[in-house]
Amino acid sequence: MAFLLALDQGTTSSRAIVFDDAGAVRGIAQREFTQHFPRPGWVEHDPEEIWTSQLEVAAEALAKLQLKPADIVAIGITNQRETTLLWDRATGEPIHNAIVWQDRRTAARCDELRASGREAMVAAKTGLLFDPYFSGTKIEWLLDNVAGARQAAEAGRLACGTIDSWLAYKLTGGALHVTDASNASRTSLMNIHSGDWDDELLALLRVPRGILPEIRSSSEVYGEVDSSLPLAGVKLAGLIGDQQGALFGQGCFGIGDAKNTYGTGCFMLMNTGRQAVASRHRLLSTVAWRLGGVTEYALEGAVFIGGAAVGWLRDGLGVIKTSADVEALANTTADSGGVSFVPAFTGLGAPDWDPYARGAIIGITRGTTVAHIARAALDGVALQVADLLEGMHRDLEGELSELRVDGGASVNNTLMQIQADVLQLPVVRPQVTETTALGAAYLAGLAVGVWRDPQTIQRQWRIDRRFTPQISADEAAARRATWRRAVDRAKGWAQS
Repeated sequence: MAFLLALDQGTTSSRAIVFDDAGAVRGIAQREFTQHFPRPGWVEHDPEEIWTSQLEVAAEALAKLQLKPADIVAIGITNQRETTLLWDRATGEPIHNAIVWQDRRTAARCDELRASGREAMVAAKTGLLFDPYFSGTKIEWLLDNVAGARQAAEAGRLACGTIDSWLAYKLTGGALHVTDASNASRTSLMNIHSGDWDDELLALLRVPRGILPEIRSSSEVYGEVDSSLPLAGVKLAGLIGDQQGALFGQGCFGIGDAKNTYGTGCFMLMNTGRQAVASRHRLLSTVAWRLGGVTEYALEGAVFIGGAAVGWLRDGLGVIKTSADVEALANTTADSGGVSFVPAFTGLGAPDWDPYARGAIIGITRGTTVAHIARAALDGVALQVADLLEGMHRDLEGELSELRVDGGASVNNTLMQIQADVLQLPVVRPQVTETTALGAAYLAGLAVGVWRDPQTIQRQWRIDRRFTPQISADEAAARRATWRRAVDRAKGWAQS
């Protein structure tokens, strides 16, 4: 039996999961790390805390199974995308905290860029829009606001990367400065058609090419873990952004196959094959993965606050003790009692793309209870996802048969039933819901010969439960119309 180690570096925690060659979870370890909020709308992580927490959970996962590094045939990394940092090439020390994908500090800069009339060019080359979500303006901000950073970058003394690059660098003792095509496609600096950093985009955001990592495929042997580390000698063989990892782990290899991951945010991807489809509905066109020199693409929609809305009910309001408690609370009422909850805590993603939107709870009456608010929070997650799928359906001009789901909140049966209701489509949950990490493990395993091809992997996918719509199409349409009214009231709230 072959064992693979997936390092799943997420927004709020670092995890390590050991999979066997049947795609089953054999061991898991997880550690949360500190979220830094230096100003309203700013979100940062300590890169060294990310690194140490990731190394510690990797060792813990192996120890639980009494495995040695020699028992692991390969490591795959999947990571929170767009989160960006710079470090000193000589010392390996970060020059600033990492700026997290949720961070809104470059909203005004994105407004300037949009006003310059360059968004159409950027969208054509990158598949992205001007939004603080993406890495490009984060890099520009770091270069302009950290003392001496721009001069050091231009002199070749700095390295830049997303979290996959940082972990690969640390694991190999500084030998590797690489990223994969899926992560590179989220920076606003890579031309997704040529597959390389683009000089016009680099000039627009004033980013020196020399600080950027080499773009590699998503599945290959990049190198080995440094001899000084506990995982010494293990091959690093998979790199993939977390949402593309989930698409791969769900076996969505056919054109039109779609998945939604319910994590801190919600992220829906639909496979478009070897064609980068230009969205007409403000969705993103992104690299899904690059295998054997062939790049495949996906349409993507991002919901910035998904499971984090439930986290706010727990930590902000204190109405539940654990996130899992939200289901029981929401089920004490048949519906939201006319309450709409728009969880735009850090703005709105697709299709609205409003960094100035803020959270809103609308429709409160004297009869409103915390149960109604909990139910409205679940509705808000599902309705955001429905907006995404509607845009994808129109862009691809094809009939959708089902939506595959994964991520922590996908175990919430009430949320999944609400999702099927508002989509008017079956929602299918697999037996293994750790599909983000599973995708990284599969890609690493392909590189070292554990699996022959993606079709072999696809045959391992198994259904846990299928949720089918329980309300009429008219009722679903009415719910969505009310939701859009609430979204309109939340938009633009923080704009000065």
